[in-house]
Amino acid sequence: MTDYQEILDSIYSELLQQEDKGEIADYIPELAKVDPTKFGIYLNRIHEDNYGVGDAYTKFSIQSISKVFTLAMAFSNQGNKLWNRVDVEPSGNPFNYLALLEQENGIPRNPLINSGAIVVADCLLSTYDNPKAELLKFVRELANDDNIDYNVEVAASEMATGYTNFAIANLLKSFNNLENPVEDVLDFYFHQCSLEMTCEQLSNAFFPFANKGVCMQQNTCLTPTQAKRINAIMLTCGFYDEAGEFAFEVGLPGKSGVGGGIVALLPDNFIITTWSPGLNEKGNSYLGMLALEKFTTASKASIF
Repeated sequence: MTDYQEILDSIYSELLQQEDKGEIADYIPELAKVDPTKFGIYLNRIHEDNYGVGDAYTKFSIQSISKVFTLAMAFSNQGNKLWNRVDVEPSGNPFNYLALLEQENGIPRNPLINSGAIVVADCLLSTYDNPKAELLKFVRELANDDNIDYNVEVAASEMATGYTNFAIANLLKSFNNLENPVEDVLDFYFHQCSLEMTCEQLSNAFFPFANKGVCMQQNTCLTPTQAKRINAIMLTCGFYDEAGEFAFEVGLPGKSGVGGGIVALLPDNFIITTWSPGLNEKGNSYLGMLALEKFTTASKASIF
């Protein structure tokens, strides 16, 4: 029988000693304040016991991991019409790349790069009177936890310095792929990225993606087909221009954020979340990537 706590403890102890922990995303001023030594791992085995180690219960800014939540909301209420405005192909480029968007007439390659997530944010702005409240309600329901909220200081920090995202949104607007004012769309987008959650809360919130759309409370959050499609997009697009490397090394669908979090899952088995704020050159958590490779190797658990 696999001793998951022993595996997590061993990975945590080994990587905690590593001198190189990556570089914090200091281009977002509020994120530059985070302690670079933080490191946590949480495993939610959807049919069995759960396990945590280190800073698994400390809140952090989930950043682009939030794109999976907004995608799930938009896909649920728009269905396949969503794919008229955003594609499902890997970009092979950094998350904030502009040139490809111009070449492809304002249709983002996928919903997990910034341009695609901004289009998804626009869809939700057109759907809900108060999309911030609706997103917060949705995430709290997924995690079965009302102790989740936005960090308004992080949102304001991103609004003040997010020049590339403003450029992306204005380019989308020039191709008529934003229905709402740029400032309103980006206000919502920056708030979604500012969501603060722990590794435990994130693993719990990703439960339906690993459980054919059924939440922890056993109510249906997504259809099995929607969960399958979102998992496929995470596998091929969840790590930007490092998606192939993650599939090669780890072998799981997942999503990263520049706050240092990574969520990955094995359908019908588990969700694992890591957090270490230092990033590699691709913008993914340096220790998190190593930890997940070590976990799937030790547990012999991947989709391949």
